[in-house]
Amino acid sequence: MLSGYRLMWMVVMFDLPVITKAERKAATEFRNALLDAGFQMSQFSVYMRFCTSQAQVDTLCRAVEQVLPAGGKVHIFQFTDKQYERAISYHGRDRQPAQKAPDQFDLF
Repeated sequence: MLSGYRLMWMVVMFDLPVITKAERKAATEFRNALLDAGFQMSQFSVYMRFCTSQAQVDTLCRAVEQVLPAGGKVHIFQFTDKQYERAISYHGRDRQPAQKAPDQFDLF
């Protein structure tokens, strides 16, 4: 059984240079690689993904490392679903309800 203490969230935060055309291209390619890996944009330079195990987090960390651009800063955070439940979010001044973990799909 999957537990909120074993289910994980990954957050990739980055600050990439976008002064030159080559830097903008590298930043776009990095963002697209994150989307291709199943991440969703939370904010412009913050992408999140729900993971079902630490092994999946480790695999995705290696995948992100493979597509890192040459410049800028990238941080990868990971935390359990139970920790994520404690996040407080606002849209403007309106507090948003707690995020629910994505539903699990059964494959036959």
